[in-house]
Amino acid sequence: MGEELRQRGYAGGTDVIVLALPRGGVPVGYEVAKALHAPLDVFIVRKVGVPGHEELAMGAIASGGVKVVNQDVLDMLRLPQAMFEAAARKELLEVERREREYRGNRPRPDLKDKTVILVDDGLATGSTMLAAVRAVALMGAERIVVAVPVAAVETCDAFRSEVDDVICAITPQPFHAVGIWYENFEQTSDEEVRRLLAKAREEIEAAQMAK
Repeated sequence: MGEELRQRGYAGGTDVIVLALPRGGVPVGYEVAKALHAPLDVFIVRKVGVPGHEELAMGAIASGGVKVVNQDVLDMLRLPQAMFEAAARKELLEVERREREYRGNRPRPDLKDKTVILVDDGLATGSTMLAAVRAVALMGAERIVVAVPVAAVETCDAFRSEVDDVICAITPQPFHAVGIWYENFEQTSDEEVRRLLAKAREEIEAAQMAK
């Protein structure tokens, strides 16, 4: 995936930043950032699940409080908008906690006029990635790229009208779930996220000093 991004001209640009969706997107994002010689940071997105059936997404919420509502789910289950808003407020607390956990005192990156490459470990419904896309657009990104190793083909295609470029390395059919296409799909820890972010910063600093 990193090589395909290089071939499309994203390597070495001073305006390029890789934003990984924690936790699972961070190991993938680290490899992409390394291939492109680009800085790596995280962009926090949380699914907003139906109370009592949290695996079913009513939508998602991202850094900066940007919300994406899955209106089809609300309509199908006849759920009031207020239920989504209450659940979203709860998830926003977790978004803010993770921001502190992963970034510490460092500010969020300035995305104005940047080419932002959003990376996750895969796309199923795409609701969390869609929240990230809309959030970085509001933060002034000039160009938005979605890049994942595996995706449902219909989800991958849907993003082509949302962003400037899409890379889905494989789109198997039937898709079923992201995890079945990995040999190792163990959960990424908070410690691993912090370690990879620190390692990426060190490598960028070393490259800049070597110039």
